[in-house]
Amino acid sequence: MPTGATFDSDGVRLAYDDLVPEGDDGAAPPIVLVHGFASSRHENWRDREWYDTLLEAGRRVIALDCRGHGESEKPHDPTAYETDIMAADVVRLLDHLEIERADFLGYSMGGRIGTEALYRHPERFNAGVLAGIGAATIEPSDAGDRIADGLLADDSADVTDPLGKRFRVFAETTDNDLEALAACARTRTAPADWDEIAQVEHPVVIVAGEHDDITGDPEPLAEGFPNGEAVVVDDADHLTTVPDERFTKAVLEFLERKGL
Repeated sequence: MPTGATFDSDGVRLAYDDLVPEGDDGAAPPIVLVHGFASSRHENWRDREWYDTLLEAGRRVIALDCRGHGESEKPHDPTAYETDIMAADVVRLLDHLEIERADFLGYSMGGRIGTEALYRHPERFNAGVLAGIGAATIEPSDAGDRIADGLLADDSADVTDPLGKRFRVFAETTDNDLEALAACARTRTAPADWDEIAQVEHPVVIVAGEHDDITGDPEPLAEGFPNGEAVVVDDADHLTTVPDERFTKAVLEFLERKGL
């Protein structure tokens, strides 16, 4: 199975990995991983041992770099980053790999994309783990503009807004295209729609760190899904939840409990 491969998603070249457990005979259930803003498939998942954990659990692991991120193409047009377009990228990857249905695991931006994907493409997914999101997902916010302003400042030292500063510093830890990220940030801040969430019949678990000041409480969002539940990772924040073993345990237990 390919690692570091690419495919065309409606004119945008996206990078992905596709891994199967050792000795797999084609029966490993697929799970697609979607990373957070200003991160990548490797930084968010592989480097934090999610690939190995899921492979050891007998899963086929599929992970992409979202447009504007990692090794994928990076448009500077904000209209390229509408949430429904980014959800369609995930479905096009499944089409490319000839996978009819998969489980979904997304973090932060990836969790928001998953909310959209489960609503717009319900026939392509079995269940969703939507992590790093919470009550803030369903509230209007100026966070995208604040983050974009921080990303586009001439120097990170000039950024005074705490949120903009946080993401500028984070984005500079890897070789990111700050203009592409700013376009993505400005576009993807519309709140999730309650009516759409209420139509998602898949089993869904919302996971967030107890001290995540970006996402808010996961409980109100989980209650909006007909088959939703919430998990709070004690003493964790937005950045420390991803590598936390309790997050990993919650995901594996959820998938096992739902028979997925």
